[in-house]
Order: sequence, then structure tokens, then C-alpha cells
Amino acid sequence: MLISDAKDTARRWVVEEAAVRPGFDGAYYAGSVNWLPDDAEFPATSDVDVMVVVSGADTPAKRGKFLYRGVVIEATYLSSDQLQSPEMILGQYNMAGGFRTPSVIADPTGRLTELQEAVSRDFAKRRWVYKRCEHARDKVLVGLQSLNESGPFHDQVMTWVFPTGVTTHVLLTAGLNNPTVRRRYEAARELLAEYGCTELYEALLEVLGCARMSPERAREHLAALSQAFDAAAAVIKSPFPFAGDISAFARSIAIDGSGELIESGRQREAVFWLVATYSRCRQVFDADAPELQERYNDGYRRLMADLGIQSFADLARRKASVEALIPRVWAAAEDIMAANRGIEG
Repeated sequence: MLISDAKDTARRWVVEEAAVRPGFDGAYYAGSVNWLPDDAEFPATSDVDVMVVVSGADTPAKRGKFLYRGVVIEATYLSSDQLQSPEMILGQYNMAGGFRTPSVIADPTGRLTELQEAVSRDFAKRRWVYKRCEHARDKVLVGLQSLNESGPFHDQVMTWVFPTGVTTHVLLTAGLNNPTVRRRYEAARELLAEYGCTELYEALLEVLGCARMSPERAREHLAALSQAFDAAAAVIKSPFPFAGDISAFARSIAIDGSGELIESGRQREAVFWLVATYSRCRQVFDADAPELQERYNDGYRRLMADLGIQSFADLARRKASVEALIPRVWAAAEDIMAANRGIEG
């Protein structure tokens, strides 16, 4: 299947299901399909991100991942209030990429097309690239401030690991690259190698805790995660926003995609998503099958121990390490912006 085929399938879902909902105000593609040519092969380990815009301030809960006509689609609902101006979009690193290229699927009022054209014109302007980098940097710092000792250990881990991973987005944004989710470390490695910043990349892995992760050990962790994933997918009932990620149809993304990275020698780059997915499985067990929590505890604890994290105190120390690394990340982002010939004005 080509990228164009996957996009056509997502378009069909929009027309048949999303567009008939009250308040539908348009839809557009987001994520990796906007960064790949239409004639490229659609990866079996990927999905199509679709943003559905609805009028008013209230939006339905995130639909998340679901299987539609053989394609995994991830649908997110946005209020039209979040798209009031091109400037509002241009300053947000996680939204601007959705308008960088023609991406509109449906546009009853013509407003989305106007926004896309305006954002596309200014996407590479230096002031907006700088502002998006600031947005990503602030997301790291604000997210880390949410870390606290209340709640289960796996919730504490989630509060730490996602802001930590956004350090890569600061750099990818500076490089005018896609701030991808699951493959963020792989993309950051390629970018920093291009700009001669490999030492910083090793530092990013150090604060994640996986700089010395071996392929053999990563395979062991993936095997343990695979068992927990299948168990969680079989029992999940609660309406988690990530419910579609823990499902049989999403296994190719969460499990097989991680396996691809490990087998290609990028086991360190796979660790971020191993931690995120395993932590989500633990959240599912807590809510929907507490009796499974102990059964899959050892594998999770071994993974976290290999990262040097076995307690809240470890997480607090690692939080401080990430915060201490931010000035280096920001300096590298500024260097990349200065050297990047794609940035205008």
C-alpha cells in the first residue's frame, strides 16, 4: 500500500463517519503522512493521523487508534477555537506540521484551506521556527514539574518519560523535521549526526538511561512487553485516550515497530516507546485487571532497573538531569537553526 492509498482510506472514513457528526467543521492529515511522498510505501508499523475540527469550545473525547478498511487511523478532535489564526498554529510545534503542506481532507467553510496556505507560507520563517522550539522546550520543563510521588510507580514513570522525550522535539523542530512520536530518538540521532552533534545525542540517551542498552537486553525487554501487551489488549475496557494503542490491530506499531528498531541495531532508540507502552499496559491492569499486575511486574521492573530507575527518588534525580541538559539542547537548537538553509529570513 502506498501513502496515497492510506490517505484515501482515511479520507473515506472522514466522509462516511466524521463529516456526518453535528458540528463538523473540517478535517486534515497530520503526522508522518505529511512528511512522506504520496508514492512512498506506507509502513506497516505506522498509522494515519487525522485531525477532525468541530465548531465551538467543546470537543468529543479523542477517538484514538482504530482499524478502518485495513488502515490504522488515529483520530483527534480539535475545537475550531484552537485554529483561530495562522499565528496561533505557527507557534505550536506539535500543530504547525499539520499545515506545512496541503493536508486538508474536508473544508465546508474554506477556513482550513486559508489557514493551511498561510501557515505553509510562513512555516520556515526564522521567528516562527524559534517560537516553536521555545514551545517544545517549555513543554519539557512544564511537564517535568508535574512529577510527584503520588500515584502508582508506572504513572510517575509516564510523567517523567514523555517530557524527557520532548527534548528530541526541540531539536527536530529546529531542523524543520517531523517531531515524530514513536521514532523520535531515531530521527534525532539522524539530525544530530547531520549537524555534527553526536555527543549531545549520547547525552540524550544518558538521561533516558539507555545509552548502554545492548540488543540482547532490548530483545528480552521486548519479549516481556509483548506478553504484557497481549494480556492488556485482551482485558482493556476503560476509555483510556490511548486505548487504541493497546489493541491487537495496533500490535504491529507498538511491538513489531519496536522490534524493527532493535533488529536494525537501533535498540537504544526503541527504549522510549518500550517504556511508554509498558507503562500504559500497567495502567490498564490497574483499572481493568488488577489480578494481572503482579504477573507482569517483574518484566517492567527489570526494564526500569536497566534504565537506573527503581524508585521515585531515581525519577527525581533523572528529572534534575534532564533539566540540567536543557541549556545544551537549546544551544544545539540555536546552532541548527543558524546553519539550516531551509530556514528563511
